[in-house]
Amino acid sequence: MVTSTVENYLKKIFLLQQDDSGTLLPMGKLAAAMNVVPGTATSMVKALADSGLVDYEPRGGLRLTAGGRQLALHVLRRHRILELFLVDVLGLDWSEVHEEAETLEHAISDKVLERMDRLLNHPEYDPHGDPIPTAEGTIEAVRLIPLLHACSLGRLEIARVSDQDASFLQFIERTGLTPGTCIQTAQFDPQADALTIQLEAGESFTLGSAAAEKILVRPLSAG
Repeated sequence: MVTSTVENYLKKIFLLQQDDSGTLLPMGKLAAAMNVVPGTATSMVKALADSGLVDYEPRGGLRLTAGGRQLALHVLRRHRILELFLVDVLGLDWSEVHEEAETLEHAISDKVLERMDRLLNHPEYDPHGDPIPTAEGTIEAVRLIPLLHACSLGRLEIARVSDQDASFLQFIERTGLTPGTCIQTAQFDPQADALTIQLEAGESFTLGSAAAEKILVRPLSAG
């Protein structure tokens, strides 16, 4: 039986490697992401390798096998559908659903998950703009740009918020920079290390570069 700890490791490995799955993930990076000492991470990775879920090179790092990737995507699907269900159906604030979903994703059955999926009309994205893997184990490859580096691209649409810390999400909510919001202009001032943003709705304000790095956008046509 796959334990919640195994599922957490596989999901974290996938998220750390999703933009570059061809390279080995360093053990130190995994240990830091899991908030454990390197020895603990190494012991778990060896167990995952024995189960055929990762390929592990002691002095190189690790990567998910095909089986490990499929299981990671299944866990990620449960997590992101749960987040959307908690927001859209139960009315929880989007800043508090990540931790709730972290717990529930290990307990929910596939039958209940698919009922949720149908109730939500087979959504493609969770409340934070992250793509939801399909039941078949595929996930949309989305190339997005941090707002900080997109100022010269004209009109933009906010597609995703990468930091799910509750206080940051509450800040995003207050400023109206939620996924789906369109930005008319964004200008970076290197002296102030900040962006001046004008939304299409008319509001304008200044955003620090650290926050702008966590907001991912896609360019829109000028029309």
